[in-house]
Amino acid sequence: MKRREFVEKLGLGSAAAATAAALGTRVSAAPEKQHDHTQVDGPLAQATVAFGQWRTDLSPALDRFPNNSPRTANNHKLIPYVATIKAGGAVNFLISGTHQVLVYGPGTTLDSIQHTVIEAGGGFPGFIDDPVNRMYRGLDPRLLPQDRLENVTFAAKGTYLVVCGLVPHFDEGMHGFVKVV
Repeated sequence: MKRREFVEKLGLGSAAAATAAALGTRVSAAPEKQHDHTQVDGPLAQATVAFGQWRTDLSPALDRFPNNSPRTANNHKLIPYVATIKAGGAVNFLISGTHQVLVYGPGTTLDSIQHTVIEAGGGFPGFIDDPVNRMYRGLDPRLLPQDRLENVTFAAKGTYLVVCGLVPHFDEGMHGFVKVV
């Protein structure tokens, strides 16, 4: 380690310890690893998947201004159907419309997911709730804007099944895959 780097790190460490002491915070000599700071780079470090899309083939044309999001004007597809990233990379799920991202581990098939449903109530369809081999369950779309981003990291190699957890979309077969190489 170069002297300047050592002094800079020593200065940052001392400043952090002094601040923590002033705030009455306990500083551990070996802090817990709270976040993964491993660098992932290159062409397969990330992929973008459009999770539902607003249609432009409607007549009259779709006008969403100021907050118009008619359910019948949304495609229920994952594009691309297969996204490829390397281990440790991430997928940006660009969600358009009322959808819930569910990611299942390698080996899970669409047919193997149990049709266990969380009832939503209020005229809103329910959600698929099969925790077996589920790696990620996204946010409840009833509480959020319909258009949003959820970014998910995939640590291990394999082919992951991604489905929409909203019951009518799941029943229509709204799914795709993330291939981690």
